[in-house]
Amino acid sequence: MATSRNRALAYLESKKNLAGSGCGLLGVGLALTGVAGTYWPVVVAGLYAAGALIAPPDRPPVPDFDPREQLGVLREDFERLQVYLAEVELPPAGGGKLTELLGLYEALLDPGWVADVLQAEPETVHALSRAVRQDVPECVDTYNRTRWWSRLQPGSVPPERHLERQLGLLYEEAERLTAGLQDREARRQQTHTTYLEDRGRSS
Repeated sequence: MATSRNRALAYLESKKNLAGSGCGLLGVGLALTGVAGTYWPVVVAGLYAAGALIAPPDRPPVPDFDPREQLGVLREDFERLQVYLAEVELPPAGGGKLTELLGLYEALLDPGWVADVLQAEPETVHALSRAVRQDVPECVDTYNRTRWWSRLQPGSVPPERHLERQLGLLYEEAERLTAGLQDREARRQQTHTTYLEDRGRSS
C-alpha cells in the first residue's frame, strides 16, 4: 500500500505529469473558447497523453559510491589473497618476485595519505583491484595446475618460467601505477609553487 502511494506521489511530481498537465490545460482553454466543441474531454485527454509521452523520463539519481569504502573492501580482499598465497608452494624465483609484488600492493593499500591519493584515481584503483582479485590468483593457480601436467609431459616449457614472467609483468604494471601517483603529486606540488610565486609577484 505504502509503495503504491509513494509511486503515485512520485508520478504527480514527475516531468511527464507536469508536461501532460500543461498540455491538458491548453485543451481546457480550447474547450472554453469553443474550439474543441463537444469532444473537448477527448481533446483534453489526448493533449495530456501527448504531453506525457513527449516529456523526458525522470532519471533516478546515480548512486554515490564512497571511494574509501571501495578501498576498504579491496584491503579485505588483499588479506584473503595473502592467506591463500601462504598455503601455496612456489619456486624460489617466483616466490621472491611475488613477495616484492605483494609488498608494493601493500604499500599502495596502506591506510593514510597514500590512500587519500589513491582514492582520487579510479582507474588506478580499478587496475589494482583487477590485479589483486584476478591476475595474481590466476597466475598462481595456473602454475599449480600446469606443473602437475608438466610431470606427464617432460620437455615442455617449464611452468616456472611463465610464472616468473607473469609476476614480472604485474610488478612492472604496479611500478607504473606508483610512478603515475608520484607524478601527480609532483605536479600538484609544482602547481602550488607556481601559485605562490604568482601571488608574490602580484602583491
